[in-house]
Amino acid sequence: MPEVIVRPSARILLVDDRDRVLLFHGPGMGKDSSHAWFTPGGGLADGETAPQAAARELFEETGRRASPEDLGPVVATSSGHWVHKDGRLFLSQDSFFFLRTGGGEIDDSGMEDLERSMIDRSRWWSLPDLRATRESVIPLGLAALLGDLLSGAVPAEPVVFPWHHPEPPL
Repeated sequence: MPEVIVRPSARILLVDDRDRVLLFHGPGMGKDSSHAWFTPGGGLADGETAPQAAARELFEETGRRASPEDLGPVVATSSGHWVHKDGRLFLSQDSFFFLRTGGGEIDDSGMEDLERSMIDRSRWWSLPDLRATRESVIPLGLAALLGDLLSGAVPAEPVVFPWHHPEPPL
């Protein structure tokens, strides 16, 4: 059995003043990944908490600053295995935070080279557009949770999103 690399990550449901959520588009990191839309965020650095990582990733990927305390509670989680293009087996453990922001352009000048290689564009999505799209959006079930969050209904416990990759044979 291959060694499993546990990869906790912090992701942000960033919503602008027009109730649109920011999603990035790219090929993903998995061996058999196709292109998908996904939330800003990324892996936790050594010694970093999920809120600290979310605040750091938010600044790197969007140019927007928030303190870890600004992010509030984890509103959703998702976890599952995936195989990297180089054959390594990962177990991702994603924590999602909800944050409102003003509108405007995204400043991606702080992105790392790896992030740049995984993102080919960004878009602010309205809830109706998100519900109507036939494109792949990660996490699965985002539109339902976003509808609740936009109406002010923050879940008492994090929503558990289904995993979006087929589970590899272990």
